[in-house]
Amino acid sequence: MSKVKNGDFVQLHYTGTLQDGSVFDSSEGRSPLEFQVGGGGIIQGFNDAVMDMAIEEEKNVVLTPDQAYGEPREDLKRDFPATMLEGHPVEVGQQLRFSSPHGPVSGTVLEIQPDKFVVDFNHPLAGQTLEFKIKVVGISDTPTQAQGGCSCSTPSSCSSGCDSCG
Repeated sequence: MSKVKNGDFVQLHYTGTLQDGSVFDSSEGRSPLEFQVGGGGIIQGFNDAVMDMAIEEEKNVVLTPDQAYGEPREDLKRDFPATMLEGHPVEVGQQLRFSSPHGPVSGTVLEIQPDKFVVDFNHPLAGQTLEFKIKVVGISDTPTQAQGGCSCSTPSSCSSGCDSCG
């Protein structure tokens, strides 16, 4: 029986929960997630968890922050002048898109003051221990799903600038 190895394209269903049991992401009702094992397109702990799994095998895995999105970093919290908002209404907790030299990035508004606003560019799940239920449904040498499309979950396809996304 074929098992997942480095370089394979794996198709799987998953449900991700936080330690309090709340679901933060799931492929339920959608196409399976597909990624290339070892390709760097997914968090390291998740990538490592699927190694040596077989088709139809299920696994539960717990990932500490160092295996997932890391610990929150203070240097990823930045102040911006309020004039950048150009009068657009913004709320604490809102996700904004910014242009950067490396492409679009999103951040969460932490604070709004008359002269500035503070944005956190840490991943929203930074510092969290994540639990995943994984079921492998396919293993192949090449991608099986079309790549591309535009959605806010794929930062490279969103518009640049300081746009609200979500």
